[in-house]
Amino acid sequence: MADVPTPADPFQPGTTTPPGEAVEPTSPRLNQTRAGVKPKAPPDLDADLSDPRLYFNRELSNLQFNVRVLEQTLDEAHPLLNRLMFLLIFSSNMDEFFEIRVAGLKHQIALGDFSTGPDGRSPRALLAEISQVAHEQVARQYQILNDVLIPALHVQGLRFRRRDDWTAAQQAWIQEFFSAEIMPVISPIGLDPSHPFPRLVNKSLNFIVELEGKDAFGRQGGLAILPAPRSLPRVIALPPELCESGFSEYVFLSSMIHAHAGEVFPGMAVRGCYQFRLTRNADLAVDPDEISDLASALRGELLARRYGSGVRLEVADNCPDRLSAFLLKQFELDEADLYRVDGPVNLTRMISALGELDRPDLQYRPFTPGLPKLLRKKESLFDAIAAGDILLHHPFQAFSPVEDLLREAARDPSVLAIKQTLYRTGADSGIVNALVEAASNGKEVTVVIELRARFDEADNLALASRLQEAGAIVIYGVMAYKTHAKMMHIVRRERGRLRHYAHLGTGNYHARTAKLYTDYSLLTANATLCADVHKVFQQLSGMGRAQHIDTLLHAPFTLHDRLLAMIEREAEHARRGRRAHLIVKCNSLTEPKLIQALYRASQAGVECDLIIRGMCSLRPGVPGISETIRVRSIIGRFLEHTRVFHFHNDGKPETWCSSADFMARNMFHRVETAFPLLDRKLAERVRKDLETYLVDNCQSWLLQPDGSYLKQQPCGSDAISAQETLLYAYAAKA
Repeated sequence: MADVPTPADPFQPGTTTPPGEAVEPTSPRLNQTRAGVKPKAPPDLDADLSDPRLYFNRELSNLQFNVRVLEQTLDEAHPLLNRLMFLLIFSSNMDEFFEIRVAGLKHQIALGDFSTGPDGRSPRALLAEISQVAHEQVARQYQILNDVLIPALHVQGLRFRRRDDWTAAQQAWIQEFFSAEIMPVISPIGLDPSHPFPRLVNKSLNFIVELEGKDAFGRQGGLAILPAPRSLPRVIALPPELCESGFSEYVFLSSMIHAHAGEVFPGMAVRGCYQFRLTRNADLAVDPDEISDLASALRGELLARRYGSGVRLEVADNCPDRLSAFLLKQFELDEADLYRVDGPVNLTRMISALGELDRPDLQYRPFTPGLPKLLRKKESLFDAIAAGDILLHHPFQAFSPVEDLLREAARDPSVLAIKQTLYRTGADSGIVNALVEAASNGKEVTVVIELRARFDEADNLALASRLQEAGAIVIYGVMAYKTHAKMMHIVRRERGRLRHYAHLGTGNYHARTAKLYTDYSLLTANATLCADVHKVFQQLSGMGRAQHIDTLLHAPFTLHDRLLAMIEREAEHARRGRRAHLIVKCNSLTEPKLIQALYRASQAGVECDLIIRGMCSLRPGVPGISETIRVRSIIGRFLEHTRVFHFHNDGKPETWCSSADFMARNMFHRVETAFPLLDRKLAERVRKDLETYLVDNCQSWLLQPDGSYLKQQPCGSDAISAQETLLYAYAAKA
């Protein structure tokens, strides 16, 4: 994604590999030498570590992550329907990329703000690069769909019927379906002086129709807009009796509307009908200085999100230039914002159809998440947690103990109080049900709900109302800081004294995503940890100066400074000739001061293994600056979501799990926590998990000095998939 440096560039990684070609990956193994590995080139201690050439652009890196997701569609190691799912996830990711990232750049330019990030790119130059890459990859996405996936699905008995391939019996059924299900809810909009161009909902499927003739009022035909009913599925299954033997067959809603558009305009001749979709700015702007009620302000902003300024126009590839130009003018967009696609413009909506397919042979085999022995032995979760810290690794191990703990607490007469943070929870949540039950049973229930969790705002507003009606105290956190920490605190009376229990996690309290995302959950009765969790809740719900917190790291107060100090501590060990090694696993790495700290650590000789799923602004492999830094991205069946920071610390290792990524927003603009694994066995287990990721050669991509990612390839029988290894290690054995 980033520019390839010329040989004269002092940051050129070497002369053995021509610019632009893939660089051979360094060994993924951990440093085995006692004193560490010395840099191959002497470190340039006077180098300017803020030099823009040392940073990849975060937006382009984000786009590169989406490209790696798209690459999964071609990986035959994934079952066929999962490959199709990756293609649809790419669509969903690109929607959000335009709604938030591209929209933000356009808004920045509109305000006359041409400031640059650490990489030095101007907003206009960045938009041009994004447009070029996005156009290439979207075209490639549809090529993969049409030339690879649809033919492969056909071989497996799944067929998407095009209009020109409908049988007579299918045409008759589709005609009846259109008349009964579509026609009653469709609302055509003719364009004339009394019917100006309508405000269309963000990402809705629409058609622009060319008409000829006179209507009932004598008006000459021209153009009309035909919005597809949002209440209808985008893919409709044909009845089995109409399908070819051995096939399940499907028709796109867009094809049905296209075929019968003439019936919507009786007496008029339809000369052209072309689908299109507008993507709008969907970021919410809430000024903390101008509102008194966050919930009310967000309700208004959610309505406005549906009609934000346009940022991208998708049209069918057969749409005439004059019509696409007309649409661009209506939405105040440029030619660079136009995407012509060879297929349905709203692929994301196909995700719901995949859930209805009964083809387990074309999907990953289901598995039963495992449970630690301690949870299987004890009848009460409180007894199990009191016996020692319990660490769960989702989805390989079950999320249900977290829900069960809340349910047990809600019904236990000895439990006095429950405090909980909620960021993304889901509309139908067992967690919320348990909190409602606890409040109804007279417990003191306090819930910190982050209303501004992007695209979950409406669900969170509904959850807040439900909890308040049950008698829970609902707090919306701190206005200027999103509450992103994942914490639960339970107070229980035991033998005449109050005993504290806590849950700390790297992921959300969401049962469905816990089956899809990798995350850690710590269940603990450690007095120090529980006391710190209690203090964080006190800060969120009350007012006062920041309290001293003994064990947890807490953003925006201590997390950033302590991470810098721990990285520097590792560098000091290396300077003294001791073995020095750190492993950072998170979703994104973009915060400049943390990147510079890692550069200094590498200059000192620290072996730095970074497992960064998505955005990474750090440039590895620069002689004398980042030569001992390796960056890999793992893309597989599950979405990598754990945030773990491991420091060798001269043989006294420390392992931390966190809700925070290495980003400025997490360090300075959110309430986050990082918690240490105090139990040595648990810390050692997580270190081994990390090492498993470091030797993955099936789903691992190594970031190269030129900004490209090189997919690792197993040799013969030496294939290692980290996710499959962890699944085998932790999931319940059949």
